[in-house]
Amino acid sequence: MSTTKRCYYEILEVTKEISEEDLKRAYRAKAMKYHPDRNPGDEEAAAYFKEASEAYAVLSDGQKRQLYDRYGHAGLSNSNLPNFNQGGFENIFDAFGDIFANMFGGGGGKRGQQGGASLLFQMEIELAEAYRGAKKVITIPRNETCDECKGSRSKKGSNPSACKTCKGHGVVLIAQGFFQLKQTCRACGGRGQIITDPCKKCSGQGKMQIRKTLDIEVPAGSFTGLRQSLRGEGEPGDPGQPRGDLVIEYHVKDHALFRRDEDTLIAQVPITFSQAALGGEIQVPTLDGPMPYVLKPGLQSMDAVRIPGKGMPSLRQRRPGDLIVQLVVETPRTMTKRQEELFRELAEIEHANVSPQRKGFFDTIKELFTGGEKGK
Repeated sequence: MSTTKRCYYEILEVTKEISEEDLKRAYRAKAMKYHPDRNPGDEEAAAYFKEASEAYAVLSDGQKRQLYDRYGHAGLSNSNLPNFNQGGFENIFDAFGDIFANMFGGGGGKRGQQGGASLLFQMEIELAEAYRGAKKVITIPRNETCDECKGSRSKKGSNPSACKTCKGHGVVLIAQGFFQLKQTCRACGGRGQIITDPCKKCSGQGKMQIRKTLDIEVPAGSFTGLRQSLRGEGEPGDPGQPRGDLVIEYHVKDHALFRRDEDTLIAQVPITFSQAALGGEIQVPTLDGPMPYVLKPGLQSMDAVRIPGKGMPSLRQRRPGDLIVQLVVETPRTMTKRQEELFRELAEIEHANVSPQRKGFFDTIKELFTGGEKGK
C-alpha cells in the first residue's frame, strides 16, 4: 500500500454528501470484508481495516468531519483521532459496538450460558402416509446432561478454577495498530473457567451420548422439504438452560401410479376405443381406493378430467387439492375374429383404408413370387 495518507471519503468509497446511515453502511461493508478475524494472517487486509476504521471514526464525528472537510488531514492532530488505548474507548468494539454486534455477536464478550443446539433428522415417507398422516417411531443419537456431574463437567466436590490466560473474562485483547480487538479465549473456549478435576463418567464433557426413541406424528399433507420442530428434543444446554429442538425434515417417495404437483395428484388411466367413442363408467384410482367415474362420449387420447377434492390435503388451505386423470386410449394388440370383423365394418362405414385381412405367412410369400396369378 502507498505510504501517502488517502482521502477518508475515498477509503470508504463515498461522497462528501453521504448521510450518517449510509456512512455507517459503507463502513460496515468494509469492516465485514477486511476484519482481521475474517482474514487471519493477512497483513494487507488488517491495514485496510485499520484505514477504514480511522476514516469512519473521523467522518462519523460531526466536529472532526467539519475540520477534515475544511483543512483535510492537516486539520486533524493525533489528539483529534480516537485513541483506543488511553481514555475514550477501551477498544474498537466500544467505539463501533452497534456495527460489530451484528458482525460478531456483540464484539466477543465473555460467553454466557448457552441453550442447547437443534438437531436435524431426515425422514422418508410414502405418498399414502403423506396423504393420510401417520404415526412413526424413530431412534436418534443425541446427548444428555451427565447425571453424575449435572453438566458442570467437574468431579463431585471440586470446582473449576479461573482461566489464567484471560483471567476469568473469557476474552483476550489483541493489539491491532492503534486499537485493540477482543477475541474469544482459546484456552477456556470463552467460559472463563478451566476444569481442573474433570468428571470421570463424562470425561469432563458434561454430556453423554444416548439413543433416544421418539413417537412422531406425520401431518396429513406433508411434502418434500417440510420441516416439523419438536420443542425440547434436541441437544441439552448448559446447566439451567433449555434444550434445543429436534427438526424433522420430510422426503416423500415417488409413487408408481400418482405424480404430485403441490396439492394436485395426476394419474394416467387406460380406456378402450369403445369407451373413448361412446363414453361409459370406468374405475378411477384415488389414494382412498378406486371410485366410479362416468366418461362423456368422444374423448381423445390424453384428454384430462379433473376430479375436485381427490388430491392431497393442504397444509396451507382448507380444501384439498384435485385429482387430474389423463385418459390414454389403448390400441388392442390382439383381437378375436369377431372384433376384427366389427372393426372392418366400422372402417367401411368411415370409408377408411385399412390393411387387408390376415393371410397365412406362406400364402403371402407365394403371392409375392407368383404375382398372385389365378389358378396357381
